[in-house]
Amino acid sequence: MDHLRMILQYFQSNSESVMNGICGLLALASIKMYTCFDFSCPCLPWYNMAYGLGIMFVPPIALFFCGLILNRQSLVMLEEWRRPQGHRKKDLAVIRYMCSSILQQAMVAPVIWIIVTLLDGKCLICAFSDSVDPEKFVGFTNASPVQVQQLLAKVPCKDDELMRNNTSHKAVSRYLCCWSQALGWSILLILIMAAFLTRWFRPCFNQATLLQARHWSNYIDIEQKIFEETCCEHSQLFAHMCILHFFESMRQEIKLHNFSLPSEGEGDLLPGITDQDQMNKLLKMWYYEKPPLDVSQVTQR
Repeated sequence: MDHLRMILQYFQSNSESVMNGICGLLALASIKMYTCFDFSCPCLPWYNMAYGLGIMFVPPIALFFCGLILNRQSLVMLEEWRRPQGHRKKDLAVIRYMCSSILQQAMVAPVIWIIVTLLDGKCLICAFSDSVDPEKFVGFTNASPVQVQQLLAKVPCKDDELMRNNTSHKAVSRYLCCWSQALGWSILLILIMAAFLTRWFRPCFNQATLLQARHWSNYIDIEQKIFEETCCEHSQLFAHMCILHFFESMRQEIKLHNFSLPSEGEGDLLPGITDQDQMNKLLKMWYYEKPPLDVSQVTQR
């Protein structure tokens, strides 16, 4: 139990590291999902593009929302953005920092999925096989426009009878595959260069503002966790006291059945908050009137 408690405390105190690990797992899961996925293009005009682009972009959207759902800070950021002003002002720089961090973490798995699909080339070949210019390939010169459209749509299906007798389907596949891989490597290079420039030029900007935004974003997250833990502890104690008072009211009946009773000193009410209305008022005050970030008076006391 002690080791488990230490692990949980580590996760709670290092939420950013945990989210980076979760994003890495989502990225690995996206690669595994794509390699295990049975890609089968319909090879029909107008359906190829819908299927190919759907496989390329629909799973990344799902992975993006999974990243947002699994990221605890997304809910904390929304609560901080939507909460009333109260006694504590809202810092838009902190909210922007949290939003940027959340989006960066949630975009890892979708971007990897798109890059992997582009480097593989199947999705783009399926989506744009019937959109290439047939005049660039010699195998379509003697066919009618309708036949050309059907032949181009069946380029991803290598086992189709029409493609077995056509010598240009490999050329079309190589042409689209080259474009797909070039696009994938270009996106990867752009992302690497953007990350390099961001990391390289970050010290050139105001580091004090960045440190402040990072500090207070961590504070908001930790404050919310401690408040929830405190409320949970109070709920347990309050439930325990309510049960004791229930049995206290049943003292005479319990004595008749010879059950053991707590002593007179046990079962005192919790100090301060003693009923549901008081607790509801406290929670309402916490939401609408967040206390200012100033503990000087407490320190002086």
